[in-house]
Amino acid sequence: MTDETGLRERKKQRTRQALSDTAIELFLKHGFDQVSVADVAAAVEVSKPTLFRYFPAKEDLALHRIADHQGEAARVVAGRAAGQSPLGALRAHYHARLDAHDPITGLNDHAVVRAFNDMLYGTPSLLARLVRYAERDEELLAGALLEAGGGDGPGALVAGLAAAQIITVHQRLAQENWRKLAAGRTVGDALAEAHADADRAYDLLGEGLGGRFGG
Repeated sequence: MTDETGLRERKKQRTRQALSDTAIELFLKHGFDQVSVADVAAAVEVSKPTLFRYFPAKEDLALHRIADHQGEAARVVAGRAAGQSPLGALRAHYHARLDAHDPITGLNDHAVVRAFNDMLYGTPSLLARLVRYAERDEELLAGALLEAGGGDGPGALVAGLAAAQIITVHQRLAQENWRKLAAGRTVGDALAEAHADADRAYDLLGEGLGGRFGG
């Protein structure tokens, strides 16, 4: 990559980040449905066609905030310790994310994070777009599970079914954690229960998938 190419890429990344950050600020201040794409473009001083080159849909402006988590489950499986099962690695990683109060788990009561999660889980179009993000996560995780199995591993269908279950569990756990905080509970109060919920979920996954992917 030349210096000029690198400079262009950094400029694109700054523009993408500015668009997303500005959009989220406007969404949280005025409401997602009350802010138009034109409003966001005007605030960043770019044209609507320019904005759409970075974000195909309005919902993507908001979901860019969690885009770095896409493929995380696949990375955990691919990077697991020698001898550790895929499900074991994913379970341990999820518990670690809970202890870190990672916003992706829904268990974070920072005001801005809470407001973002309230918007995400309370806006039908954002939830619908989240499904598409989850589908990509499933594809990546299925690939990692296939790779983990080696030549004698599960077929593509089995790996895909397993990935769909795991990603769905993560989503449901995050929504349940958000509901706890939305009901007025604190992170400190809800943490132990969130860990117990995660263990219960992974126990269920292990009952169905443990024979192929470990418990």
